[in-house]
Amino acid sequence: MATPKNGRLAFIPSRPTVLQLARDYGLILVGAALLAVSMHVFFIPNDLVAGGLSGTAQIINNFTGLPIGTLSFILNIPLFFLGWRFLGGRRFLARTIIASLLFAVILDGLDLLWPRPHLTDDLGLNALYGGVTAGVAVGLLFRARATSGGTDILARILERRFATPLSQAYLYTDGLVVFLAGLTFGWERALYAIVALYVGGVLVEVTLNGSNVMRVATIITTRPEAVAAGVLTELERGVTDWTGKGMYSGAEKHILLCAVSRAEIVPLKAIIHDADPQAFVVIGQAQEVLGEGFRPLRDTA
Repeated sequence: MATPKNGRLAFIPSRPTVLQLARDYGLILVGAALLAVSMHVFFIPNDLVAGGLSGTAQIINNFTGLPIGTLSFILNIPLFFLGWRFLGGRRFLARTIIASLLFAVILDGLDLLWPRPHLTDDLGLNALYGGVTAGVAVGLLFRARATSGGTDILARILERRFATPLSQAYLYTDGLVVFLAGLTFGWERALYAIVALYVGGVLVEVTLNGSNVMRVATIITTRPEAVAAGVLTELERGVTDWTGKGMYSGAEKHILLCAVSRAEIVPLKAIIHDADPQAFVVIGQAQEVLGEGFRPLRDTA
């Protein structure tokens, strides 16, 4: 909603509905529980440090025996305020505290009810499945506008303020923790932990945005009607047209923009070739496409 403020329009976010709140807090519960299971089953029994403050808690636990979940929550407290400052104010802070508290309670509860589970001694399998489950868990928390705390907050800040992909952001924020884990548990396990962190970062992005990465085509043509007609009728995709000028030739040209799926790239190029063989085409990858014909924008709110 826009209202005047000091002579300018200001955006005021709407209050979430009861259904949205139920969905978000349901995702927080599932994400926190899945993250705790990932830690308890794959990371902790094999001395694979999951990175972040939960990984720091693992290292401290190795020397003190204090509960990892409780340690993780205590270490998170200073970062809650950083997240409040950069990632959404009171709403973010409340959701992240709840997610962190649920994670701590469930993790320490699992340690009491199911001490030291053992599925496999293969460090590669533990790193792979630990990274997958942890990545999905953190992605669910992000979709609920929360994090599990710790370096999730730092990674989210890097993504928002510096457009750093989450898979890279986790490597940056968790590097020091993995280094300390190498000193504590050995370098082989630290190397496997890096694999788990990268896999986890990729799965966070997939959980947030989906695996169906779309393609965006920019078409510079002198026959815009013919190209657009082919796209509209054969692919049933929308097309946007605007006018540009070739700086070398000085000639006026039409620029068409359309978003298509990966499977529609080949027929799109055939349509363009049949309509205007001299067209100039740039096809790029879009992380997410929202709107008519694709995922509705309201589903991401």
